[in-house]
Amino acid sequence: MVDLFALVLTHGLLALAAWRLIQRADLDRDPPKAEPVPEEQAQSRRGMRLK
Repeated sequence: MVDLFALVLTHGLLALAAWRLIQRADLDRDPPKAEPVPEEQAQSRRGMRLK
């Protein structure tokens, strides 16, 4: 026989975790984009890697 308490407990905890994740405000916002690197700096960085 399946232990009903174990099923209710585990599914309840999973539902609680899902509910708390859904309620988070930061899931609706995208992180700010990084500034593009100027071409001069990108070339100097590439040169440093080759050495």
